[in-house]
Amino acid sequence: MKIRPEQLQRTLSSTDPAIYWLAGDEPLLMQESADLIRQHYRHRDFLEREVFNVDKNFDWNQFINATGNLSLFCKLKIIELRLGSARLDDAGKKALHNYVQDPNADLLILILSPKLDAAAIKTKWFTQIEQAGVLLQIWPVPRDKLAGWLSQRLLREDIHADHDAIQLLADKIEGNLLAAVQEIEKLKLLANAAPGTSIKLDVKTVMQVVADSSRYSVYHLVDTALLGDSLRSQKMLSGLRNEGLFPLVVLGAITRELRALLPMLEKKAQGQQLNAIIQSARVWFNRKQAVSKALERMTVTMIWQLLDHARRIDQSIKGLSRANPWDELSLILLALSGSKTATMTKTSAATTRLDLGHL
Repeated sequence: MKIRPEQLQRTLSSTDPAIYWLAGDEPLLMQESADLIRQHYRHRDFLEREVFNVDKNFDWNQFINATGNLSLFCKLKIIELRLGSARLDDAGKKALHNYVQDPNADLLILILSPKLDAAAIKTKWFTQIEQAGVLLQIWPVPRDKLAGWLSQRLLREDIHADHDAIQLLADKIEGNLLAAVQEIEKLKLLANAAPGTSIKLDVKTVMQVVADSSRYSVYHLVDTALLGDSLRSQKMLSGLRNEGLFPLVVLGAITRELRALLPMLEKKAQGQQLNAIIQSARVWFNRKQAVSKALERMTVTMIWQLLDHARRIDQSIKGLSRANPWDELSLILLALSGSKTATMTKTSAATTRLDLGHL
């Protein structure tokens, strides 16, 4: 059974599955969901807990032995598998598959993993696991919902913030919900308000107290550029640079997206509808808006120009030119987001026949 995070409390009260599988890359929401499950089962006297950190060298006989041998003093137990990768080896698949065929009512299996891709979820093996348990996929809070999420968190702590303060706070902690919770705790301590007293939060206080803890990924960076938000994409690029990310990682994400857009734009040039193109390309639901906006404003020729620019950035990263890779990445992101740059004005028919073997 697949559920959303907001359905977890109700699911805990109404069902008793053999396995809970939590998948996602948002540490705070993963931690809170796992804590909710642990707390619920502790109240049901699952007082013993055994944790296995699963990597490529993990011996699945440990799991088999743990599920087969119960403690004489505490028979109700949570067995927690913390997966380093969302993909299991054959031994892991077999061990879990055998367990769900004959689960033990005195055990709860709690699996924590990175996010699962669509291909993994659709496999026959995983479908059998899902039928025996609960799958909870946890996604990062999208930017357009972050202000609402922060508002609820603040109200939970009796902090009443005006609209501008929440927007500024969202900018400072975007992509880092752990930092958001820490900043809220810091605001409570600094306010030193009496118990039961509401705290007022304004823009001035946020500017003085809250540190800029925003964190981004290259995938969010690319999607932001596709959406046409050039200012935010530049801020994100600067943040990734300050984190010490190697520029080739950013370039790789950009070139992969350009290659994916190229056949879609070719279909658009042939007269196909955008919705049909996106569906046939199997674009993830949460990326459809970004890809749609890019397809609306871009052409095949523009993609070839950007790929040519990417080739030159690759050369600069490898020391084959004197250009600054980060400056060039800034320019290609501006072009990708729809802003006019000097690079994009240099059109050439030859760009439609570039050899992409170097990318």
